[in-house]
Amino acid sequence: MIAVCGAGQCDGGIAALAEMVGRGVAAGGATLVCGGLGGVMEAACRGARAAGGLTVGILPGADPAAANPDVLVPIATGLGEARNAVIVSSAEVVIAIGGEYGTLSEIALARKLGRPVIGLRTWDLGRAPAGDPHIQVVHSPDAAVAAALAYCKRRV
Repeated sequence: MIAVCGAGQCDGGIAALAEMVGRGVAAGGATLVCGGLGGVMEAACRGARAAGGLTVGILPGADPAAANPDVLVPIATGLGEARNAVIVSSAEVVIAIGGEYGTLSEIALARKLGRPVIGLRTWDLGRAPAGDPHIQVVHSPDAAVAAALAYCKRRV
């Protein structure tokens, strides 16, 4: 399972990147998990569904109908922003695309849990004291998907 995280509202360029990432995740045989709403989440789900993939939306509210139309498995949590911990805990790796403070919280929670984070036009968090980058920066949707799938294969 690969998490795709990003803002609930984004411009067309970021949405196009997210859609390509979603398509790649599904084509690679992984399940896409996200926050289930609009923006990056909706675009990633749209791409994954177009490629025949499974999409899971971990929703902040109590209504599963709030999920975007391409979420196949909506999980209504009623947890608000705390649902970000559920999203990153459910995934082996996180791809962060663009994003705002909610995305930053997902990145931080993922790193706290030891999950790798691949970043595409997202926050620049520098390096850990040991010198390793907090986020593996990539410059294309293909590179983001390849890095995420490579990590998943190492864990099998």
